[in-house]
Amino acid sequence: MSHARLHVSALHKAFGSNLVLRGLDLELAPGEIHALVGGNGAGKSTLSKIVAGLETRSSGEIWLNGKLFAPASRQAAQAAGVVMVLQELSVLPTLSVAENLFLSELPARVGVVNRKRLHADAVRALERVGLSALDPETSAGSLGVGHQQLVEIAAGLCKQCEVLILDEPTAALSGAETQTLFALLRTLRAQGTTILYISHRLEELAQIADRVSVLRDGQMIATKRTDETTRDELIQLMAGRAVALTGAQGGRLKGKRILAVRDLCAGRAVRGVSFDLRAGEIVGLGGLVGAGRTELLRVLFGADRADRGVVYLGDDDEPFLPRSTAESVQCGLAFVPEDRKHHGILATQSVRTNASLTRLPTRGGVPGWIDAAAERLGVSELLEKLKVRFSDQEQPIAQLSGGNQQKVVIGRWLRRDVDVWLLDEPTRGVDAAARQGIYELLNTLAADGPAMLVASSDYEELALLCDRVLVMSNGRITAEFTRENLTPDAFMAAAFAGFSQEQSVN
Repeated sequence: MSHARLHVSALHKAFGSNLVLRGLDLELAPGEIHALVGGNGAGKSTLSKIVAGLETRSSGEIWLNGKLFAPASRQAAQAAGVVMVLQELSVLPTLSVAENLFLSELPARVGVVNRKRLHADAVRALERVGLSALDPETSAGSLGVGHQQLVEIAAGLCKQCEVLILDEPTAALSGAETQTLFALLRTLRAQGTTILYISHRLEELAQIADRVSVLRDGQMIATKRTDETTRDELIQLMAGRAVALTGAQGGRLKGKRILAVRDLCAGRAVRGVSFDLRAGEIVGLGGLVGAGRTELLRVLFGADRADRGVVYLGDDDEPFLPRSTAESVQCGLAFVPEDRKHHGILATQSVRTNASLTRLPTRGGVPGWIDAAAERLGVSELLEKLKVRFSDQEQPIAQLSGGNQQKVVIGRWLRRDVDVWLLDEPTRGVDAAARQGIYELLNTLAADGPAMLVASSDYEELALLCDRVLVMSNGRITAEFTRENLTPDAFMAAAFAGFSQEQSVN
């Protein structure tokens, strides 16, 4: 213990009768990047939140630099040198990027914020995470999820810390942004910082981690050097069995046109986008963070308005541009948003309520008169079909793991007839087993006839799941690939093409 930076011993944590950590032991060395992996609900986030002062332990001990460590709050943990960057975004959308970066320690004199110093400090902080082009005065709420994630990471790195905990830090980042982050983490490691790195992206671990610990059902299963293990072995340890990610088996039969988009424009995020979707096919939407993927899906679903362009549903020659999300739902569109916490779930509401959002059964067809028995039965059947892990339908959905929350967000649309699925990062923050379950669900749904447009920053996911892949860059579609001709090099070239095209025009 004397040589450990952080030592966790016999840690237990229970939520009511639900025991989520069971006598867990973990030791982190100074100047080590230590990965923590496990399935959804394994206890990774609970463990990290206890260390970071966001949760209290039921029993057990934590030692920091050889001294007992029991932070009563996040602020207390930070004062002791333990900083956590959460997976759930916590930026304050009405404040500027600079204000979010230094919210707890704004530079001030006589109670007045020193705006010039704040701006200069923010510029340096953003440069560390590759955001030198971002104006610190930009409203944080106007940024996409990927850029908000980088701002969160930059804010964490602004603090002096001995232990840095990163929970799924690359979930919304592009490959280039991930490499920028990795270079920074290697620098911190060389300076002696201990980093606890939580990730579902197992392919990253060999690049960045020294050791990796595997959790399953709240218990420590194994700790291994990353150069002495493999991705397949880690998946087997996490699941207790072998799990192999598989996508579509053979070619899917494509039917008639279901959606046609022509010259769709929305600000600078979506600029002259055109494509078709056909029944029974899954079409990927790839690109870098900020390419315009999320904005395109939001316009198609009626969450944002288009400046110009037309959309056609089915074989109808009448243009369709939804004026509201309710109109889109009535016309057979479903949307699974990227930001699950803020746009996908009602965090304080029950699993039942969240699973019923898309359609509530009524008594005798009378609007507003909910058939509670039918609702509970329908939700029970849905949760069983999707293999959602929960204790009770009335349990707040925020208590479920990220993967189980995502199953509810996707699955509730099964209560409606859907012709077009719009899915934005459908497996973000989901472990390998849950991800495979979502792939199987989407393949089954596509076989029944709807069309799917899946935005993803995960190249492997696009290659496994999709019949075609459209690549967006700087608001435009720069390339289209079939599964047969999609390659990593061609994909990345297309992802950057929109920016080089604009530079040549300017």
